[in-house]
Amino acid sequence: MDVVIIGAGLAGLTAATVLRDAGADVLLLEAHARIGGRIQAIRAPDTNQYLADLGPTWVWPKYQPVVARWIRSLGLATFEQFNEGDAVILGYGPAPLRQPLPGQNGMVRIVGGPTAFIDALSNRMDAAGIRASAPVIGIHEDGPAQVSVYLASGEIVSAGRVIVSTPLRVAAAGIDMPWAPPPLSEAMRRTPTWMSTHAKVVALYDRPFWRDKGLAGRIASRSGPLVEAHDHSGASGHPAALFGFVGWPPDMRRKDPQGLKQAILRQLTECFGPPAAHPIDLIVQDWATHSNIVTESDLSQPANHPDIGPALLRQAHLDGRVRFAVSEVSETSPGLIEGALAAGEKAALDSLGNRTS
Repeated sequence: MDVVIIGAGLAGLTAATVLRDAGADVLLLEAHARIGGRIQAIRAPDTNQYLADLGPTWVWPKYQPVVARWIRSLGLATFEQFNEGDAVILGYGPAPLRQPLPGQNGMVRIVGGPTAFIDALSNRMDAAGIRASAPVIGIHEDGPAQVSVYLASGEIVSAGRVIVSTPLRVAAAGIDMPWAPPPLSEAMRRTPTWMSTHAKVVALYDRPFWRDKGLAGRIASRSGPLVEAHDHSGASGHPAALFGFVGWPPDMRRKDPQGLKQAILRQLTECFGPPAAHPIDLIVQDWATHSNIVTESDLSQPANHPDIGPALLRQAHLDGRVRFAVSEVSETSPGLIEGALAAGEKAALDSLGNRTS
C-alpha cells in the first residue's frame, strides 16, 4: 500500500482524491460507520434527497480560492444565503424586536449542501479504497521505508506513507505513536477541534411561512436556547427549513434533551408565530456526544475559533512518512471547509514530493 489515510472527513477525502489522481494506491480508514466527519446531512427517508445540513453550511468562494477551485473541479453549484427581510432580536427588551441585519458578503450555500463535496470526492475513489467502521489504534515505524497501521480489529496494514486526518486531540488520545516527539504530541493536544462542542438544530417545515411576514428567518438572541438562527431552505424555498446554534452548554443539553426541544419550539414560536410550533421534524445534532470528534479537553475549554497552529503540525514526521491533514492545522481558514480542502490537498501533494502553490 502506498498511502494509508486515517479519517474520511473532507480533508482525508481530498488527500485521497489528489493521491489517487496521481496514481497512488490509497486506503482510507474511517472509525465511524459513515464517512464525512463533521459534514453530515438530513435526507428524506424515502428518496434519500438532501434536506438540510447537520454540520458546516456556508462557504465564501469570493474570498476562498481553494473552495472556489474545488467547486469548479467537482462541478458543484452554489446559491446565496437567504437574508431578505427582518431578523428577530431577543433579550434586548421585554418583547422581540424586528430589524434587518446585514448578511456576510460572499457567503453562499452549496446545492445539495457540503455533503455534495463528500459525495463527489468519494465517487472518485474505488469502493474498496474506503473502509468505514475501521478505527485505528496505532501508527508504528516498520523498518526504514514502511509504517504499520494497527486497527482495533487486530489487523495491521503496512504502507509507505500515512496521513492522519482525524481531530488531533482524538488522535493524540487514541492512537499510539511511539515515534512522536513530546513537542508534537503536545501540539496535537493543544489543537481544539472547531465546533466540536456545538449543537446544531434543524426545523423542517412544509413551506417557509416566515417569509410571508417579511422575516429573513434569522434570530439573534441573548436569552436562548438558540443564540442564532437562519433560513435554511433550498434555493427555491423548498425544502423549507430553519437552523440554529444552541447556547446551552453540553452538560445541560445532555441532562434534558426533551426540555431543550420544547424550549426551542417555544423560542421559534415566539419569533415566527404559531406555525413554527409544528415542524415536520426537529433534529438536534449534538457534536459534543461524538467521541471520534470531541475530547474532554474540548469540553473543558472555551469554544474559540482555532488560531493557525504551529508549523510542527504541517511538517512531515518519521522521515517524511507521516503527515497531518485536518482543517485546524491549515494556514488557510483553519477550522472551515476551505481549511479542510487546503490541508488535505497540501498533505497529498507534499507526500508526492510537490508543494501547494
